[in-house]
Amino acid sequence: MEKLIITAAICGAEVTKEHNPAVPYTVEELVREAVSAYDAGAAIVHVHVREDDGTPTQNKERFRVCMDAIKKERPDVILLPSTGGAVGMTAEERLQPTELFPEMATLDCGTCNFGDEVFENTIPMMRDFGKRMMENNIKPEYECFEMGHLETALHLASKGQVPGAPMQFNFVLGVPGCASASVENLVWMVNRIPAGSTWTATGIGRSEFTLAAHAIAMGGHVRVGFEDNLYLSRGVLAKSNGELVEKVVQMAKLLGREIATPAEARKILNLKPL
Repeated sequence: MEKLIITAAICGAEVTKEHNPAVPYTVEELVREAVSAYDAGAAIVHVHVREDDGTPTQNKERFRVCMDAIKKERPDVILLPSTGGAVGMTAEERLQPTELFPEMATLDCGTCNFGDEVFENTIPMMRDFGKRMMENNIKPEYECFEMGHLETALHLASKGQVPGAPMQFNFVLGVPGCASASVENLVWMVNRIPAGSTWTATGIGRSEFTLAAHAIAMGGHVRVGFEDNLYLSRGVLAKSNGELVEKVVQMAKLLGREIATPAEARKILNLKPL
């Protein structure tokens, strides 16, 4: 079975220090959490950035400073900046990190309920995001919160409106208002991706490690991190993103999966080697 790529989503845009004091805001805190995740076994760090007071931002210069600081400490890590930003941001605001020409970036695949809010990702927006990524030679990770999101991504790729094969999907399951984090939903989505595609499973909240176990056994890849879940186990706050990654590493060992290095992850994902 292919080696396991672990992605660490180290802060997201919604969680705060009130939820868990270890959630990073400052550049130094983001570096600390990225390093903890990398050292535990994460090949990819999914990057949202905040102002020092915790306010989410898509400011290009803030991304540049944070990503450069992470790369200074762990030069070979794969950085996956968000173009999702936070609910309510404009498309152009969200696209700013693509101006830094990262190897990869997220591309959200459809409008959906996001708790009590609505996360807008219209098809015209997807076309615009896909065009920018093709122009800047960025590999998208297609973020699918619902079954229809996958179908939309495949349709747009078939029309050449977003980057096509080989495609990387992230099935984000368990967001309140979106598809539940069930094994049935994960299997349905995995069975519909094109041959040669790669996929990652992200379980939200208490589903994080349950879905991770199924993804490991199915041959997929796994995302964990404070963006998705703040707890190491029931009632026990994780002290770092590294603790969450280390739990996945332990699970993978029990299930016979080796952990991919960043160089191995680049090969699996069809990225250019450093």
